[in-house]
Amino acid sequence: MESIPTGAPQEATSTMNLTRNLKSVALAIAGVIFFPCCTASGGATEQTHFQFPDALRVQSVQKGKASWYSTQTNSGKQTASGRKLNNSSATAAHKTLPLGSTVRVTNLSNGKAEVVTITDRGPFIAGRIIDVSIGVAERLGFAARGVVPVKLEVLATPAS
Repeated sequence: MESIPTGAPQEATSTMNLTRNLKSVALAIAGVIFFPCCTASGGATEQTHFQFPDALRVQSVQKGKASWYSTQTNSGKQTASGRKLNNSSATAAHKTLPLGSTVRVTNLSNGKAEVVTITDRGPFIAGRIIDVSIGVAERLGFAARGVVPVKLEVLATPAS
């Protein structure tokens, strides 16, 4: 348990309490999600299997190369979804996935992953399977490098 130093400013104390509370909530949620498998019936323990909701199941997997684009590289144009590109948003361009699809992009060089929404079409360079916003590239650790091998896991596609 963390101890709060005496004489700590009220702001620091509030931040520490908030952090502690968020950790507790996260652990409680994890317990609900990952440990609902054991129930008592008649004194015996029965094993059940937890089923992830359809929206969280991986529908398909692709591997290839990812690159990034920004408001400068797309000249401030609207994306195929009609929205303007935002450098920090968790969005991406894919050639064939339906607009609005939710995809987990994992940088295979360092293991970092982020969930993005497909809002645009591309990339238009051979050998690349996805273009992510520059903000996503920074969070995945490849903005300076430019192109990295990735794994795409399609988590959800919009209903037809």
